[in-house]
Amino acid sequence: MAKKRAKRSEWITIKEDETVAEAYERLLAEGWQVIGRREEPVFIEENGEQKWLRQNIQFHVKMNSQV
Repeated sequence: MAKKRAKRSEWITIKEDETVAEAYERLLAEGWQVIGRREEPVFIEENGEQKWLRQNIQFHVKMNSQV
């Protein structure tokens, strides 16, 4: 009988108070394997104009089976 493998992956957003490197290391320490990354700008409206606020960075991760 074949063993069913749970396919578990998700997108995790980097916290505002940590760097990309810190987030990456934290995810590895928690047992995640990083399989992708995406970024999108976050804007605010100020005086009728859109202004850039920050980048929203997310890592696509799956649970590392070796941990």
